[in-house]
Amino acid sequence: MEHLAATVLLVEDHKPLAETVILYLENAGYTLDYAADGLTALHLGSVNRYDALILDVMLPGIDGFDICHKLREDAGIATPILMLTARDHLDDKLRGFREGADDYLVKPFDLPELDARLQALIRRQRGEMDERILQIGPLQLNTRTMTATREGKAIRLTPTGYKILKILMRESPNLVPREALEHELWGDMVPDSDTLRSHLYQLRKSVDKPFSSPMIQTLQGLGVKLTQES
Repeated sequence: MEHLAATVLLVEDHKPLAETVILYLENAGYTLDYAADGLTALHLGSVNRYDALILDVMLPGIDGFDICHKLREDAGIATPILMLTARDHLDDKLRGFREGADDYLVKPFDLPELDARLQALIRRQRGEMDERILQIGPLQLNTRTMTATREGKAIRLTPTGYKILKILMRESPNLVPREALEHELWGDMVPDSDTLRSHLYQLRKSVDKPFSSPMIQTLQGLGVKLTQES
């Protein structure tokens, strides 16, 4: 299973641990923002869009439980939250879940486990945990075999074309901003500005050109979306 590119907010006041986590996750392909205290975490978590939050319980000022509660109840944030704590007590875990946490990891932890839990949370949030077949109208994408058909006819996809089509089908009928599409495909290592355009051109040739009506639509300056046949 491919590793997802994602943007994560890490909230941890222990700077040596934070530096270790940031280095590991950035090497794994994540983009990280960092907050060392509760107020900064609340601000970043409220104004920015993240794929997941890593939230330490013991923080100066506002603790992780209150941050989690405020992000869920006051800011209406549905972003997956993974809480970190040095206290392996059931009451703490239950409180974390009550305040809106999605998962819990006790210190000390192994970095590969942190990565695996983040990937699981992000996949679940994106609706990719149990899917095998994505379908929009006559278009089907098998995420196990990485093959696609439209009206029962096989569609040839490049590896990048497959990734783009999966994102567009997952988000359909919503518009996917160009920047969000580029980030999910390439993280911070975005190629030159013509690269996405070229991949979309090739994808349209496969998905739309042999058929009577287009499904992939580009809104100039805004993004791309996949719709039912018109």
